[in-house]
Amino acid sequence: MPENMNGAASPNGEAADLAALRAENASLQDRLMRALAETENVRRRGERSVDDARKFAVQGLAGALLPVADNLGRAVAAAMGGQGVDPGAHASLLEGVDATARMLTGTLERFGIRRIPALGTPFDPKAHEAMSEVEDATHPAGTVVDVMEDGFTLHDRLLRPARVSIAKAHRGHGAAR
Repeated sequence: MPENMNGAASPNGEAADLAALRAENASLQDRLMRALAETENVRRRGERSVDDARKFAVQGLAGALLPVADNLGRAVAAAMGGQGVDPGAHASLLEGVDATARMLTGTLERFGIRRIPALGTPFDPKAHEAMSEVEDATHPAGTVVDVMEDGFTLHDRLLRPARVSIAKAHRGHGAAR
């Protein structure tokens, strides 16, 4: 503390010291509040990261299982209406394959894997991959008219886009080409 000539502290010096201490205190409080806020942000980011890791841990497995689901679906479709196939001749086999396909679909859904609705919906580049464009007078342009391979999401994250054919504008007989 600054002293005056007779050794006593000066009032101006005390006021200056007090002001400096208050400023330092305010600065330290501000730094403390910022550090606490940053710690809270790190905690929240960590929680989100753990939650994402838990939700998406099966992504590799899910991607590997999708072709199995595709082939089971194709087998059922072929057996039910395939050319030269008599569904009555292989009814128990067809029932078994169909039950397996339903079980696989149920298992995928329990883990958050959902089929993307595509047929008859407007083309969505975020969920569909256009494989071809076909003239189709029965659907508006940009509508999905055929699904070659179903698309799937894992907890709202795209796992695989649906591979589709979309309708393009139908040209009449008299239209210029």
